[in-house]
Amino acid sequence: MSLTCPLLQLPLSQFKKSLTISTPFLHGSSPLSHLSKPSSSITSPNPSPPSFLPPVRAMRSMQGKVVCSANDKTVSVEVTRLAPHPKYKRRVRKKKKYQAHDPLNQFQVGDFVQLEKSKPISKTKAFIAVPVPPRNQPKVKEDENKELGLPLQSSLQES
Repeated sequence: MSLTCPLLQLPLSQFKKSLTISTPFLHGSSPLSHLSKPSSSITSPNPSPPSFLPPVRAMRSMQGKVVCSANDKTVSVEVTRLAPHPKYKRRVRKKKKYQAHDPLNQFQVGDFVQLEKSKPISKTKAFIAVPVPPRNQPKVKEDENKELGLPLQSSLQES
């Protein structure tokens, strides 16, 4: 029971010929146009977003509280946001301070301002502070003594 390999019985010159690989891609003999990605006639080469959609502008403005206004034309604003805790997934408050440009020195500590993104003004300032009306404004009460057109019973009993 001797097992013989048919390749071992071939002469050495034929053995080398059987191992040679002939392909058009060896040694750069094929142009690179065959190697490019296939293109479909259905899709356009440069898909453009629809013209009716506005461009996406993430984080263009923030609101915060002025915590320092000692510098000239600069206020320090603390912005609070809610973010999920990495482990417990509960929403926690994250605070960050930004330097904002205040050209008129109009903001005092405690004011609420809106930060608008702009080109960098200095090394640390890339926002402009804009005033925001306070949220909880007391409603203007109408005159309580205003007549409704009908006399009140309390006023009828007094007279």
